[in-house]
Amino acid sequence: MSGFRLKTGGAHVTRERILTFRFDGKTLEGYEGDTLASALIASGRKLVGRSFKYHRPRGVFSAGVEEPNALVELRTGSRQEPNTRATMAELYEGLDAASQNRWPSLRHDMMAVNDYVSPLLTAGFYYKTFMEAGQSGWHVAEKFIRRAAGLGRGTHFPDPDRYEKQNAFCDLLVVGAGPAGMMAALAAARAGLKVILADENVHPGGRVFEESGRIDGLEPAVWAARTAAMLEAEGVRLMTRTSVYGYFDGNVLGAVERVGDHLREPPVFTPRQRHWTIHAGRVMLATGAIERPLVFSGNDAPGVMLASAGLAYARRFGVAVGRSVIVFSNNDGGARTALSLHELGVPVKAVVDCRRAIDAGMAEELAERGIRVETGAVVAATRGRKALASVEIRGFDPDTGRLGDNGMHPACDTLLVAGGWTPSVHLASQAGSAPVFDEGLHSFVPGTPREAWTACGACSGRLDLASCLESGRDAGLAAAAALGKAMAGPAFGLPELSGVAAAELPAPVFEVPACGRGKRFVDLQHDVTADDIALANREGFSSVEHVKRYTTLGMAADQGKTSNVNAIALLARERGLASAGVGTTRFRMPWTPVTIGALAGRETGGHLAPVRRTPLHDWHVEQGAEMMAAGRWMRPRAYIRAGETLEQAYVREARAVRASVGLVDVSTLGKIDVQGPDAAAFLDRLYANPMGKLAVGKARYGVMLREDGILFDDGTAWRLSGSRFLVTTTTANAAAVLAHMEHCLEILWPELHVNVTSVTDRYAALAIAGPASRAVLASALGEGDVSDAACPHMGIVRGRIGATPVMIARLSFSGELAYEVYSDWNDGPAVWEALLAAGANDAITPYGMEALGTLRIEKGHITGAEMDGRTTLADLGLGRMASRRKPYIGSAMLDREALADPGRRVLVGLVSQDGNPIRTGSHLTLPGEAASLGHVTAMTFSPVVGTHIALALLAGGRERVGDTLEAVFPMKDETVRVKVTEPCFHDPEGNLLNV
Repeated sequence: MSGFRLKTGGAHVTRERILTFRFDGKTLEGYEGDTLASALIASGRKLVGRSFKYHRPRGVFSAGVEEPNALVELRTGSRQEPNTRATMAELYEGLDAASQNRWPSLRHDMMAVNDYVSPLLTAGFYYKTFMEAGQSGWHVAEKFIRRAAGLGRGTHFPDPDRYEKQNAFCDLLVVGAGPAGMMAALAAARAGLKVILADENVHPGGRVFEESGRIDGLEPAVWAARTAAMLEAEGVRLMTRTSVYGYFDGNVLGAVERVGDHLREPPVFTPRQRHWTIHAGRVMLATGAIERPLVFSGNDAPGVMLASAGLAYARRFGVAVGRSVIVFSNNDGGARTALSLHELGVPVKAVVDCRRAIDAGMAEELAERGIRVETGAVVAATRGRKALASVEIRGFDPDTGRLGDNGMHPACDTLLVAGGWTPSVHLASQAGSAPVFDEGLHSFVPGTPREAWTACGACSGRLDLASCLESGRDAGLAAAAALGKAMAGPAFGLPELSGVAAAELPAPVFEVPACGRGKRFVDLQHDVTADDIALANREGFSSVEHVKRYTTLGMAADQGKTSNVNAIALLARERGLASAGVGTTRFRMPWTPVTIGALAGRETGGHLAPVRRTPLHDWHVEQGAEMMAAGRWMRPRAYIRAGETLEQAYVREARAVRASVGLVDVSTLGKIDVQGPDAAAFLDRLYANPMGKLAVGKARYGVMLREDGILFDDGTAWRLSGSRFLVTTTTANAAAVLAHMEHCLEILWPELHVNVTSVTDRYAALAIAGPASRAVLASALGEGDVSDAACPHMGIVRGRIGATPVMIARLSFSGELAYEVYSDWNDGPAVWEALLAAGANDAITPYGMEALGTLRIEKGHITGAEMDGRTTLADLGLGRMASRRKPYIGSAMLDREALADPGRRVLVGLVSQDGNPIRTGSHLTLPGEAASLGHVTAMTFSPVVGTHIALALLAGGRERVGDTLEAVFPMKDETVRVKVTEPCFHDPEGNLLNV
């Protein structure tokens, strides 16, 4: 036990409201306003987790988003969430948290054996080991490595919570509600700008809560609350619990608001999180700075934490982080923190400063309070594995970096480290600006903006409160001026300050030489040590980007927040350069982890995209159709009668079409209206076969290619007039074909005068097919002639069914005499009912997708299963359609060697030789051999053939017609003997189309 609750203090907690929570099964108590981390520290917990690679014991290290150690699993069941930073998890009644990355328990982790074999697990371990071991070695080790990989465990249950997405628009977005951000927002709002102020914390104010002086005569916490109220009164939209995680082109930023994360369960209709897409005229980056640790042996022991965190826990939550505290620093911040902690009741034992001397006034104050001061000294090592027990203090020469020979070993339970401050430049870097090294801060600051942003406060290198306030106000007024606004009257003055701290500029000391056997960690989250960085440089990975990837430095949830600058300094030393010469990595989004739920919003499951229904949907359901999804559309699979199986139903429907007449709903086909004086020329450039000379009143089957010569889509083009076509596409490709047309008209051929419009939802479409289809259609028509003379194959006529105007094209997907009947969308049910009534004496049969598939497979027609992004016209037996007399998209690639290879997989038919079904996706092999020659694309039971048949893509397929192969489906361990045939099983001469 070490941490404890102070008797007074805690600006964020309400001591009257006690909350109970559980950690690793043990019930503990905290206060309303606590974070999980502050409550754990107050309960005396030092050990809260295990490290990623070596499974070393770890404790809370920070008090904010930069936390690398205290990653926990929150909640249980369907709401279980791994890798949650305990420092950002707000305490609520009944919170259930667990440590992670340990087995069987946190105190007794068997995987800690990794620490004892750590010399074998250095940087680049996987690369070196498995390059030598080869594939066989990798396959042996893979299952063990994957089992050990990762940190927390996600749930296997669906997420029950609600997520939302929303857009926001403003003149100025201020990121960070610290003193600089609040002043910037206040100045801009008073100048007349529409301002959004976003901050990831619950309370606006930033690090002002750690100040010990007065602001306008007020306690810093009181001043922050008063200023927040002033901002809201000025119309500023204050968004707390909102992390701005990404900066995108055009001053668009992504943010996630934690709406219900601080609740056990969000109320009904309240989202757990809300994703914001913020469109800003200008952006103010007031993202603050993060304190740096120092690199020394054993710097990861539970009880070692940032000095700023120790002060934050005391001031914000009334928590003392230890009962015997030592502060180790390279700047005045260490001594200042020690004095503040002492005043708050935290027992501080000593201050260790690597510089030869500290400020005389502070040294005197420390001595008066009985706090020992060791200058020209460093903490060289720690003792204690599961909790800090003591430190080794040794003399240190800051000029040469050498340690003294003799040391002392004072006992302590907490070591606070202060290594300087690192401005949070992540968003500026995401916006394309390379950070610039500041020699005074020994860190990087934002570079030259490429977007409309400005940095202010600690983010821009101004570390003292007075400079933060001034830079924020001035930046807010400048943003207003840039947007054409100016404050009416004189500019408001800055708050009066008393007793606040000056800037804390560090000595250029980042590491302490190795002392004993303890590891010197640079990246606590990924267990990257100083030795790993040196090894990477020795092995040729000397670029900072290469070091990052070779060692995994700065890759995890903290994105290098506490490790980057120290790593760069160590790499610079290894290379004999200054840190500015080494540079820094490019920071990528997100600044903080973002849940997939927040990105998805409500667009999950059935809400991923709108479910689309044809105008006949209700009729299909009323008639007992089994509905199925076809893309986003719902279509009838089959009309299954009592006692029928699915196969029996679709076979009955298919037989009815072949024998008499059937009716199917094809309203889902893509339909695009193409109009303009250049419409014919446009389609001629799109389709592989000629379209330009198609006669008015005629339709033509056509195919489109991609630019690489691969088949893109097929469909029909109906010429309705000299300058107007109706183009149909496959259901799945309707949007893609429309986008393709728009791209061509806007980018490739802007000179063409053509307009394209989707009319998929404009027309209901029905297909009537079978030997009796003409007679039934003619009987239903009040106006119009569908005789062979008036409407030959591929002809178009207009007429009326009842009072409904219809457009009819004689097209067939089944191989039978067939017509497609188009009407207005809302008139579809009336036309359908009229055709059913007209065909009653011919036993007209509605049929669904399965029968439609059976008919098309028997005829050898292709669909998306054959147009799989790899096939050409020649592969599918359509090579003769490709025109050689005109240029069109993809024509230049038709004779490419790879596309003309005689060994390519081509379309063939298959017939089951043993009566068993041929599974779609089966591999085709020679009997007794394993090599795949192709695969099955579609299968059905054929009433025409009397057994199961299939279409397939088979290497050298045309030469294999008549051969017997095996269709192997390894997932089910099934093998079916098949005979290779031509792909058309029914009426190969096409006589039935012309009756």
